[in-house]
Order: sequence, then structure tokens, then C-alpha cells
Amino acid sequence: MIKNNRGKEKIKLMPLGGLNEIGKNMTIIEYKGEIVVIDAGLSFPEEEMLGVDIVIPDISYLIKNKDKVKGIFITHGHEDHIGALPYVLKKIEVPVYGSRLSIGLIEAKLKEHKITNAKLITIGPREVIKLTQMSVEFIKNNHSIPDAYSIAVHTDQGIIFHTGDFKIDLTPIDGDVMDLHRICELGEQGVLLMLSDSTNVEKPGFTMSEKAVGIGLDEIFSKSNESRILVATFASNIHRLQQIITISEKYKKKVALSGRSMVNVFNVAKELGYLKVEEDTIIDLNEISKYEDNRLVIITTGSQGEPMSALARMAFSEHKKVEIKDGDLVLMSAHPIPGNEKLVNKIINLLLEKGATVVYNDIADLHVSGHASQEELKLIQRLAKPKYFAPVHGEYKMLKRHAQLAKELGMPDENIFVIQTGDILEFNKESCAITGKIQTGNILVDGLGVGDVGNIVLRDRKHLSEDGLMIVVVTISKTEGKVLAGPDIISRGFVYVRESEFLMDGAKEVIKAVLEDCESRNIKEWAYLKNNIKDGLKDYLYQKTKRNPMILPIIMEV
Repeated sequence: MIKNNRGKEKIKLMPLGGLNEIGKNMTIIEYKGEIVVIDAGLSFPEEEMLGVDIVIPDISYLIKNKDKVKGIFITHGHEDHIGALPYVLKKIEVPVYGSRLSIGLIEAKLKEHKITNAKLITIGPREVIKLTQMSVEFIKNNHSIPDAYSIAVHTDQGIIFHTGDFKIDLTPIDGDVMDLHRICELGEQGVLLMLSDSTNVEKPGFTMSEKAVGIGLDEIFSKSNESRILVATFASNIHRLQQIITISEKYKKKVALSGRSMVNVFNVAKELGYLKVEEDTIIDLNEISKYEDNRLVIITTGSQGEPMSALARMAFSEHKKVEIKDGDLVLMSAHPIPGNEKLVNKIINLLLEKGATVVYNDIADLHVSGHASQEELKLIQRLAKPKYFAPVHGEYKMLKRHAQLAKELGMPDENIFVIQTGDILEFNKESCAITGKIQTGNILVDGLGVGDVGNIVLRDRKHLSEDGLMIVVVTISKTEGKVLAGPDIISRGFVYVRESEFLMDGAKEVIKAVLEDCESRNIKEWAYLKNNIKDGLKDYLYQKTKRNPMILPIIMEV
């Protein structure tokens, strides 16, 4: 451990994700030979990550120091905080601590990955996990999923307070308000460093209570006496599911669920008692034809326009059990995540074309955020009274704005740190500074492959998607090096061969000329032949088409 001039050991904070990005939240705190990890989330691929399913943090540092890792402490059960756990637990055996709902969702996730030996420990509010050098305390907060926590890590240097994702909801659906009193107590004890959610830092004022959505939904349901109602929302927004179900029961409607994640989350939440549902409210999606349209509510995934989601398949008439029809009422109970606006608008347009009425947030208030706006962020900062501050969970512009907010509250510039994924922030009572970097990055998960898709593969996929592929097959004599058959050309995604015979004939002549030149010089090395074919063909095709397809020569010897 690095020591300062007074001989006091420093705490290391090292984010593996969640900074300068949305999602993939994971943070390391290391002190006196012990490591605690807060969250292990995933993010979804960006547009250029063709074919990639999910993105998880690079945990090389944890693997190298796995003997020091004492536990992974989960703030709440959203995918961007628990989604990487199956991949992490395959590399390091370590206990996972979380709320009853978080652990229930994690158990279901690990079951899908056939992980049966994980040590999952359920904790409650104000419960403390005591380690040798640190103690980890869970503090109730409010978010768009029940059982969400802030986390306080206690050390002899002071307290590291991590807000987790939160908002201050004074009228939460479950009646369980944020433990502001405990945060005040921590502030009095001495918060050394605070890490705070930056997702909504650009929004002034306070975030509305979840109950506001219930009022809007109730009003729409009360006026929709003839329509079948479909509500698209996040599967993990259990408070929203509860409100939709409660209002459906009020108006004597049956509820069906569509989308695998929706069904999975519903089952876990209901089994653990987080959803209160009358016995005969929920029906199987296969049974919807037995009921009149005005008695039906379908809760579905697809509020972000995801191409494979249930709502998208309905919009494209590809859903096996639900066909959108004239008179349907579709409620989009979610804001589009930045970047998803185009996908969402496409789904809305398709639904409208099919005769449905679509209500979305530009028309009615059907969604509120689960994240704190500026006034709530200011309040938490005032209550915690940290010596040092580092904004987390957000893009760079959000982190910078949150740093500015802290400065407006009177915190000195030298005590505010806009850190990046991989930075090492070392601090104690006397000082705090960024001292270096650890290995970090994106691990891409594609099907069953974890980390086997990198920049080169993505570059090739991008090349193929933009310019197509041309395969050249040539058979040569092993002894004499003469061409015995070919060249034959196979084209995919480049040009339509049947309408480009002149281009293909010219390409064959270029290849023959290259092979004849190599034969005249008695060159038989495959690598040389392939490179010459690629170079000659590339120049010819660009001259004729101004395109650069991927060229793959295949040489067979007989």
C-alpha cells in the first residue's frame, strides 16, 4: 500500500464501468488488503458493435487480486447493476450481498447460466457486513425498483458513501421512504468521499413521484371502455407493474404478460411478495381470445423499440399470439433512452398504421424517472457533507455538470474529482488524488462467446456490412504451380452477380493476370498469391464501382 507522509494508508477507489457511459456499473474499493465491489452491471451494445449481445466490464484487476475480494455488494436489481454477475462469478468465487428482491432476480439469472454454487446473502436496511478492515452498510433509498439501497463503506479513515441509483420519493408505491435520517447521521460521523448518481443531473427541480403515473393511467383506463389496452414498460419497473395491475383490477380487467423478461420479473416479484395481485387477475397470453377486448390489458416489453421485443414483433405482425388491430389502445409508459428515439418512433408509426391509438409521453405523463434531479442531488450532498466528491453513473457531460453542482454548493474545486473508468483515486483524511490507471475496457458477449469478439472482428463485421464480400476460389497444381481450375467468384452483399456479368468477367481476367505473372516467376507461396490477388482485385473493383468489398482468396492445391 502507498503511504502518505504521515504514514497513514490510503483507500483506493477504482471504477470498472459506469463513468462516461450509461450502464455497466461496477466499482472497486480497496483498503489494507481487502477489496469490496459495488455492483456488477452490463450495458447494451452501441450501433457499431454489430452482432454483440451485451457488454460487461473487464475484471482483470479482480481476477489478479481475487484473494483480496471479500464480496460484491448490490445496490439494486436492474440489469446495469447485476447483469454481469454470471460472467464475474464464473471467474471468481465470492459472496454476493443484496436485498431480497435483488437476490431473487440474481438467482433467476444464475439459474439460466447453470451456476448453482454461488453464495448469495440477503441483507436488510441498516444491516452491516463486517469485514476485517472495512464494514459495509446498506441504507434504504427510492428508485424505480423496490429494495434499492445506497451503500456506506466504513473505514478508520472515514466513510465512503455511494448513493446508488436513487430519487427522493416521499409517496412511494410501497410506502418505504428513503432513509434520509441515516444519511444525516453519516454526515455527522464524517463522510470522507461521496459517489453520487448523475443520470438526471441536467434536469432542474425534483423528480415526480411514481404515484403521478398511476393518476395518469387511471384517467386513461376510466375513459377506455371499449378498447383493448396494451401497456409497454420496463419489465424491472415493479412499482409500475403494480399500478397497472391495481388499476386493471379496479376496472374489472384481466391482465396478460408478454415478453420473456416481463414474465420472469413478474414471477420473481410475485413469489417474493413485491406484487399484490388478486387470484384471477392474471391470465395466460394464450387465453386472450376468450375475453372481450374491453376486458383485456396486455403488459408488454418493448418500450424502447428493441427489434426483438414483444411490442416490436406485434408492430411488425410477427408476434405469434397478439395481433394489433383497429381500436387497440397502446400506452408507452417509458421515456426513450437517448439514442433509442428513432426505434421508438418507428414502432409508434407502425402501430398507428395498424389502426391503434398510441399514447406516449409527448401526449400524456405516463412515465417518471427513477433518478434524482438537481434539487434532490443538492439535498443529499448537504445531508452527507462529504469532504471529497466524485460524480458517477453518467456520460461525461453529466459528470461535469454534477461536479459544477457540487461547486455551486460551496465545495472547493480541489476536492471534486471527475474520474474515468479505470482511474485510481487514492485518498485518506489528509489528501485525495488520481494516481494512475488499472486495466479496464469492454468485454463483448456474443452468443456463448465472452471476450472473443474484439476490435478486429468488429472492424471486419463493419466492413462486411458496408461493402459486402467477394470470395475467389482457385485450384492450382501442387507440383507445378499451374492453375487447374478457376478462378471462380462468389459475391455476397456486393453486387447482384446475374446483373453484373461484365464486372465479374473483368474481375476474373484481373485474377488470371495475377496468377500468370506469379507462375511466370515460379512463385508458389500461398500468402504471396493471396496478397497479389487481393491487391489486384481491390484496385480493379474500386476503379469500376468505387466500393471496397472484403476479398477472401481461397487457394486449393491438388
